[in-house]
Amino acid sequence: MFTPPFCPNRSCPQHTSPGVRFFARHGHYRSKCRPHPVPRFYCKTCRRGFSRQTFRADYRDHRPHLNAALFLLIASGVGIRQSSRTLKLSRRCTELKLRKLGRHARRLNLNLRRRLEGPTARFHLDEFETYEVERNTRPLSVPVLIESVTRYIVWAEAAPIRARGRMSKKRRAAIERADRLHGPRKDTSRRSLERTLARGSDLAKTASAVVLSSDEKSSYPGLAKRAFDGRKLIHRKTNSRVVRDTRNPLFAINHEEAIMRDLMGRVRRDSWLVSKKRRYLDHGLQIHMAYRNLVRRRFNRDVASPAQLLGFVPRRLTPQECLSWRQDHGMRSISPLSSRGNARVSLEGARPTAHTHASQFRNLGGGGGRT
Repeated sequence: MFTPPFCPNRSCPQHTSPGVRFFARHGHYRSKCRPHPVPRFYCKTCRRGFSRQTFRADYRDHRPHLNAALFLLIASGVGIRQSSRTLKLSRRCTELKLRKLGRHARRLNLNLRRRLEGPTARFHLDEFETYEVERNTRPLSVPVLIESVTRYIVWAEAAPIRARGRMSKKRRAAIERADRLHGPRKDTSRRSLERTLARGSDLAKTASAVVLSSDEKSSYPGLAKRAFDGRKLIHRKTNSRVVRDTRNPLFAINHEEAIMRDLMGRVRRDSWLVSKKRRYLDHGLQIHMAYRNLVRRRFNRDVASPAQLLGFVPRRLTPQECLSWRQDHGMRSISPLSSRGNARVSLEGARPTAHTHASQFRNLGGGGGRT
């Protein structure tokens, strides 16, 4: 039987410090999209009513049974139009569901991560370029930071950059038209890199040393030194012109970016699925991170997901579990692994077992495998 963990009213004292019996049961109601009755409650302090559905990620959704299917379609590289055809939804409804899933996935990715254990943290950093609306006028930079051994995607976000490269008269005219329409394009890639490295610094808070592998971009050393201040930083730089095979020191991040381009139609080169606005690409990145870190195996030969290998979750999550409980209450949110809603996110996390450590951490250099 579901027991509400706290009052959902943020201005109520029972929201932050709930008592043992702060609520009273208040019957139930039946919904057209659910076969079972939904229990109702009311808070004895603020006298506001709520239900079990108030804590669910599909709160106020009209067709919640399609959320997991849409999550898998988007995480598999299918576009919005084809997803709407497959699920028999309108395109507008599919877009709104996708945005809600993206916001939920971002909170889920942040809530389920823990500090990395061990004296040394290993990361790979790289950037790849994509675009919004038009390739020649509105390019984007996407910094990606991963944990080297487990391939856990620590963070990825899109940032606008100025158009560069060969400038023909036609391209200059197109850039001028875009600037008149959207305003002068600012380059915020440096701030995006700072935020991405800050996510890695937070995970490696207890590590005494950090090994960072990247290419030879001139801005990386200074940004990495500031992000990992107070810890020994070993920055291994590799020329980007080195052949990108399995012997390349940057193979792990190159491989992850290839997977990202394959599973995200929005970042494919010359694709109809390109994002019209940068923030919608960020939603897609968050969905990909949730799928890659929590649902999918690290490699086909593995049995665990990257988050499971790091001990963030005790097992791989299903798409339905990823989209189960709302995560907008931070570490006080209900754990997605709790079927009855009686466990908090802050209580989740499991260290890898000895068997898992021996079988899954075979490639300590972050080497690749078929996916």
